[in-house]
Amino acid sequence: MKPLQISPETAVKLAKKLKLPLEQILHMPQHVLIQKMMELDKEKN
Repeated sequence: MKPLQISPETAVKLAKKLKLPLEQILHMPQHVLIQKMMELDKEKN
């Protein structure tokens, strides 16, 4: 599995919003990360 193609700043922001360690964000499968981002978006709206 290749690393996610996101910037370090984005990874740090996601780690804070998802309340997860940065290492976990970087090693998370892309589809899982996208799903979590969609859940965050639903909570915002």
